[in-house]
Amino acid sequence: MFSNRIPIFILCLQLFISCTSNKRYEGKKILRFNIAEGVSSLDPAFARTLDNVNVCKQLYDGLVDLDENLKLVPSIAHRWEVLDSGRLYRFYLRDDVSFHKSHLFGKDSTRIVKASDFIYSFQRLIDKSILSPGKWVMSNVAKRGDGSLDMKAVSDSVLEIRLSQSFPPFLGILSMQYCSVIPHEAFESEDYDLLKQPIGTGPFQFQYWKESTKLVMLKNHSYFQKKDGIQLPYLDALSISFIRDQEVVFLKFLKGELDFISGLKGTYKDELLTPSGKLRTEYEKKLDFFKYPYLNTEYLGFQMDPKEEGVNYFQSKELRKAINFAIDKEKMLKYLRNDIGFPANAGFIPKGLPPFQEEAHYGYSFNPDSVEFYFDLFKSEYKVDLMKNKLILGTVSEYLDICEYVQHQLEKFGIGIQIEVNQAATANEMIAFGKIPFFRKSWVADYPDPENYLSLFISSNFSPSGPNYTHFSSEEYDELFDMALNTPKDSLRNLAYLKLDSLLMSEAPIVPLFYDQQVHFRSKRISDFKVNPMSHLMLKYANKN
Repeated sequence: MFSNRIPIFILCLQLFISCTSNKRYEGKKILRFNIAEGVSSLDPAFARTLDNVNVCKQLYDGLVDLDENLKLVPSIAHRWEVLDSGRLYRFYLRDDVSFHKSHLFGKDSTRIVKASDFIYSFQRLIDKSILSPGKWVMSNVAKRGDGSLDMKAVSDSVLEIRLSQSFPPFLGILSMQYCSVIPHEAFESEDYDLLKQPIGTGPFQFQYWKESTKLVMLKNHSYFQKKDGIQLPYLDALSISFIRDQEVVFLKFLKGELDFISGLKGTYKDELLTPSGKLRTEYEKKLDFFKYPYLNTEYLGFQMDPKEEGVNYFQSKELRKAINFAIDKEKMLKYLRNDIGFPANAGFIPKGLPPFQEEAHYGYSFNPDSVEFYFDLFKSEYKVDLMKNKLILGTVSEYLDICEYVQHQLEKFGIGIQIEVNQAATANEMIAFGKIPFFRKSWVADYPDPENYLSLFISSNFSPSGPNYTHFSSEEYDELFDMALNTPKDSLRNLAYLKLDSLLMSEAPIVPLFYDQQVHFRSKRISDFKVNPMSHLMLKYANKN
């Protein structure tokens, strides 16, 4: 019923309609949005979180980029070659890309980006004194005897990178924000702090940052990219606030003080959307609603190591399969997420990432008969009443509703679940060290290649040093994974990825729950707002009337 929704929202509708711009900014195209968690760094070497990535994406560029369909496209490198059986990458740089103006280059001056700038930027990622969380992106690059990366500036506009062995996803890794180019001058001046005065080549340049309050970036009038012959970006500025209270954020959006909000927040989810995930009629003329693919697979994981004392029932494949068949994912999305997302019935590789197949025969969908079949096999071997000996499912408060849904579903089949809720840091540590037997997790792509998902389950990635939290181990899987990485042709490699996904599901160390979607609510004044399936904001294309 309408009366069950928050009444204060209704009082703000007229404010949203009648809001007029402050005359101070009249005629300026300023995109205003909020990042609730704030940003911890403007240094691309520390662009670990999505929020940090999206801010750095406006300030910096790399050799290559991803378009809105995750296709690799040129950026500072206008073309490249892959040589020596996939072990040598040669990039040809544009000669019209310059850093943002700074006194570091002379009074209100700049300079052109050179191949040596990329060597400096990449070498900095592995510098032990920096401790960049992006150090791993250079792990496939060969090392010289002194420990430096095997890279060469053939000229100011030609860069060569040698890998220790062929690694087809390497170009995708280079699209990550960690691999942005920065000027060495910023670290050779004792009185200069890149964190406070970041210098990149991006469509926007730094103007002001007060932590936990506001970040302002201005249009880079010397940006090298154009669209249809018109120089990017179209906007004059970005104004980013850091307000944690989502109800305040929503009210500011209704008043026109913010241009878009994203995500499914409990404070306004049901106010804006119907249970079936449609924008409510009263808002259709006031704002636009968009759903996009998002490379994020939400899943439940089983810790498969034997216990020091007692029995780990999750070593039973039959129990793991019974649980996979017992969860009605369609109903879960309908009642808990307003039908945002897709049921994960087709494996671990998410929708939107080749070689995903909607009708993959090896996935699991709700099937009571299969639950009973596999659960009977489990009980005949283990002779245990799981309603008395309940299984522990660990989660954080944000996902308690999903875990309670799983609990309800499983108990209908006699599989008892006890939910333990921990703080995020505690939960992550306990999962990494195998202290939670059954846990909720998600995996958001670092780069757009199925290898990034399937590598979670190779034996060499056992937690806590790697992301194989289930400790799933299979020689067949490991060998097939290595074979895939040594397959240069994309179509053949994708076939190998499908076999890996199928093998993983046949062993069932996880329960894929859903493939996520991004949700954006935007002012009707905003146009050409692009976002790719990795949730990267491509604001150089955005416009505002």
